[in-house]
Amino acid sequence: MSQSLRPYLQAVRSSLTAALCLSNFASQTAERHNVPEIEAQTSPEVLLTPLTIARNENERVLIEPSINSIRISIRIKQADEIEHILVHKFTRFLTQRAESFFILRRKPIKGYDISFLITNFHTEEMLKHKLVDFIIQFMEEVDKEISEMKLFVRFSPPNITCNGGPGLTDITQLNARARFVAESFLTPFD
Repeated sequence: MSQSLRPYLQAVRSSLTAALCLSNFASQTAERHNVPEIEAQTSPEVLLTPLTIARNENERVLIEPSINSIRISIRIKQADEIEHILVHKFTRFLTQRAESFFILRRKPIKGYDISFLITNFHTEEMLKHKLVDFIIQFMEEVDKEISEMKLFVRFSPPNITCNGGPGLTDITQLNARARFVAESFLTPFD
């Protein structure tokens, strides 16, 4: 982990640890229902103040806590068009397999690349500190893998199409690498 990334991740870790104090809370609008209040947003009194932690204008985390759930939205660094394409492909691959992650949302919040939803049921079944560790490790690994894939694109032998963009072979190799990395995140849940 780079020295500039350490304070950012430490701030995210401490904020997540504090926000993961979730309890079982039945819906106030529908009898005998228990829905994540951060998703339903039917009772404003059970929603807590959202917190944004930003490393810079392109990289930030939004933590939205409520009494029985927390939504974590991550904006991954995208300095140029190549990183934008890589992040889009990588997050699309992950969100298509959201059911294997348990806490991953299929659709991220607007303005963010990927979102997680942790409910009180997740914190009852899983260890809280392991959930926080997973989110932090995910942020570290995604940043590292996007940088490595970008280097791979820049320093691979030229396979250029007529419009000057990356060729089919480069994109196929990137897709294979992104698939391999994304599947490595799925292994703890299998």
